[in-house]
Amino acid sequence: MKKENEKYDKPLNSSMAANEKEIVNLGKQMENLRTNEELEKDGEEPDPQQDEKKN
Repeated sequence: MKKENEKYDKPLNSSMAANEKEIVNLGKQMENLRTNEELEKDGEEPDPQQDEKKN
C-alpha cells in the first residue's frame, strides 16, 4: 500500500524549482531581498543564523 503523500516525498527533478519559469521568478525575488543593514535601518531584526560568521 502506497503512502498518501508519497508523490510529494521526492521532487521529480530533485530540485526546489519545478521549471525554468519558477527559477526566473525565484531569481527576481532574491534580487529584491533586503540586506541585514537595510533591515536594521527599517527597525527590523535580521535572521541571526544567516548573519553569523562561521569560525
